[in-house]
Amino acid sequence: MITYVIRRILLIIPTVLIVSMIVFLSVRLIPGDVIDMMMALMGPEATSGLGLDREAIEQMLGLDVSIPIQYGRWMGDIILRGNLGESLRGGPNVTDQLFSRLPVTIELGVLAVIVGLLIALPIGIYSAIRQDTLGDYGGRTVGILFLCIPNFWLGTIVMIYPSIWWGWSPPMELVKFADDPLGNLGMFTIPAVILGASMAGVTMRMTRTTMLEVLRQDYVRTAWSKGLKERVVIMRHTLKNAFIPVITIVGMQLPLLVAGAVIMEQIFGLPGVGRLFLGALIERDYTMVSGINLFIATVIIGINLLVDLTYGYLDPRVQNR
Repeated sequence: MITYVIRRILLIIPTVLIVSMIVFLSVRLIPGDVIDMMMALMGPEATSGLGLDREAIEQMLGLDVSIPIQYGRWMGDIILRGNLGESLRGGPNVTDQLFSRLPVTIELGVLAVIVGLLIALPIGIYSAIRQDTLGDYGGRTVGILFLCIPNFWLGTIVMIYPSIWWGWSPPMELVKFADDPLGNLGMFTIPAVILGASMAGVTMRMTRTTMLEVLRQDYVRTAWSKGLKERVVIMRHTLKNAFIPVITIVGMQLPLLVAGAVIMEQIFGLPGVGRLFLGALIERDYTMVSGINLFIATVIIGINLLVDLTYGYLDPRVQNR
């Protein structure tokens, strides 16, 4: 197990390095130019009065050197100082702004995962146990609906129609958990349910499929033949082996969860990392976009590592591959 853990951890280093290069270069392929936008916002009178031209702004922002040198400086700051860079728009650096918004995104993501699992696992298990019954067909229909309905469409519908029909709309001002726990949970409930439902579709179908495979195994049939109760067979002999692929699926859905969080934060006015990222993208703040992308990618890689290690613990055969 120790060798397996060390091997998986060592693979992270080149992966993160390659991701950082892709992130840094891809951001600079976005149409538009931050300097042109800054000069347009400042106006010709302000730029001439301050003695600023394009070359001066490029030098001030560190964009007057080649892209490889820019990348080297950026990675040097990350490795030596833990700083994801300085925002081209000024203000606090990328790391400070990112971590000030991170609690909102973490709360939304954790609640969405919990909601998704609470929906998917019971329905998936029940559908497998009651295969080809009315309950099974109903569960499979719910899973397909969750897969088909886009979360951005559902979020927009929730924002618009309740306010038209009943004069009600979700709260748009952040309430901190420490100040009002119920108000905080009330603000996050709707976006978390929408995100969790979009996750639940895939997890539900995978849970049903793996449960059916395990239920057909010889050792499960032996347990049935001994006269054990259904609950004992399911809880003691089936769930652990059936959940191994489900854990992998949950880890693979994290990028989709992050993408959904960006949309939900924008729709419901949550001041999280997703909203910060979208604003930086619109303003062509290269450093901010690169820093957020690299941080999110590193977190996803780290979580997938934990998923792999959990998989290896539950199924020792994986360690020998």
